[in-house]
Amino acid sequence: MATLPSTAVLRVFPLGGLGEIGMNCMAFEQDGQVMLVDCGVTFDDRGLGVDVVHPDFSALDAYRDRICGVFVTHGHEDHIGALPYFLRRFDVPVWAPPYALGLVRERLGEHEVLEHAHLISTEPRTRYDVGPFQVEPIRVTHSIADATALAITTAAGVVVHSGDFKFDEAPTDGEAFDTARLAELGDRGVALLFSDSTNIDSEGCAGDEVGVGDALEPIVAAATGAVVVAIFASNVHRLRLLGNIARRTGRKLVLLGRSVGTHSRVAHATGYLDWPSDLVFPADRARELHKERILGVATGSQGEASAALARLSRGEHGGLALGVGDTVILSSRIIPGREPDVYAIIGDLIRRGVSVRTRATDRGIHVSGHAHRAEQRRMLELVRPRAFIPVHGTRHHLDRHAELAREVGVSEVLVLENGQVAEVGAAGVTRAGTVHAGRVYTFGGRAIPKAALRDREVLAAGGVVACVVALGKDGRAHDVRLATRGVVDETMDAGLLADTRRDVLAAVAALSKTARADDAAVAEAARLAVRRCLSRALAYKPMTIAQVIREREEPS
Repeated sequence: MATLPSTAVLRVFPLGGLGEIGMNCMAFEQDGQVMLVDCGVTFDDRGLGVDVVHPDFSALDAYRDRICGVFVTHGHEDHIGALPYFLRRFDVPVWAPPYALGLVRERLGEHEVLEHAHLISTEPRTRYDVGPFQVEPIRVTHSIADATALAITTAAGVVVHSGDFKFDEAPTDGEAFDTARLAELGDRGVALLFSDSTNIDSEGCAGDEVGVGDALEPIVAAATGAVVVAIFASNVHRLRLLGNIARRTGRKLVLLGRSVGTHSRVAHATGYLDWPSDLVFPADRARELHKERILGVATGSQGEASAALARLSRGEHGGLALGVGDTVILSSRIIPGREPDVYAIIGDLIRRGVSVRTRATDRGIHVSGHAHRAEQRRMLELVRPRAFIPVHGTRHHLDRHAELAREVGVSEVLVLENGQVAEVGAAGVTRAGTVHAGRVYTFGGRAIPKAALRDREVLAAGGVVACVVALGKDGRAHDVRLATRGVVDETMDAGLLADTRRDVLAAVAALSKTARADDAAVAEAARLAVRRCLSRALAYKPMTIAQVIREREEPS
């Protein structure tokens, strides 16, 4: 690669996805203009009333009129889910593969901004001008249709962003991984590679979807009752496999769950599914079928309480009831942290007499969509970059991927986390300070203030006490009322609450001896008295809210 002038500098800074799993969002800056690669969300499982979490975009405000657009690698939520929130703030074009755009358009009813968005469909091996950048999508294989890596031509040379990938040698959609194009880029010289680190701890290769079909079909064929397969709804390759299995075993597909229906619609519209019209049977009428003719495809493989699989386990699904002789197959991995929820559903299904098959019983029924260590090595060897920055993973994943790159012989390796800036130029890849990066928590499309989230955490941990102090005309307290939620049983702990009222009265009386206190001072004295008294009994201080009601003197 030719020597670059010292002024030819590319700056990159991640706003999400580095130092964490999910919420992928990377900014590229050149000549004062910015392009984003991906714009995703993550989810909050703390039970605090949060729908989704998206990156804090405030670092981009300085570039408000100089943001060229967003280039999307593929359609998973952790790569496209934050687009509506970003586009409310910055009205710029979005380039994305057809399947990803289909998923974005499914959100038109939820986000009005998408109706006016400039959405541009991309094709592999076609170059697109995005401000000072030229971007070429390259076909890769992943657990969703239409996945691409990106070759980005910059003043600092060609930069390759792998997106999410694995090497599937026999993809069910026939869209093969374009290794030839990556090798060609490697021959010409790649200045920098960003590559997916998710499965760096998994040795060997991820495996292919054809193998999953080979493992699933005998289980379905041997089953005498209904079969329900729980999958990640976005895995259209597996949907296609299950459609073929349904036809060969004489069953009807029953789509159980909103997101499975969404992905099947988008897959049909974009040509990734060609099911005959009589293959799919309405979920709300599934009881009309004999059990041995049902092959259900369900959402909820991660134990989500409101998803189809959980409702089936509780016997609350209106269209289908599972019991003795039926089979549920979890064709998925359990995301770390979701184990208790998933095993609770498995337990409920077993209690109903359902046979449950998982990767523990049948190893081949699921393969990951992310490259294992051997495939990550293969990507490095195909591209042969001068420099390498690992992406998509916790700090542990990034560091281990960096070690692999050094083993392969990459001369410059840099580990970045969200908000850290790297510069690429004639001097190589160097650190160049930081920008603000953070998370925005939303519900119903609106941001939740951080103070409100902190209060919710406190309330969830210790409950709340409301204290009302009634003051007479003389300024003395003559009544204290307490109400608790999530703190004590007000009937069984009546004695403790009586003690607390006495402490409040004493505290207010002591305050009134020093001066005629205003309402704010009385309320604070009462609040502290409640917390002290309950802390002695409970060993923690619940959130306490105090209010004063003062009897007013009647006008003469």
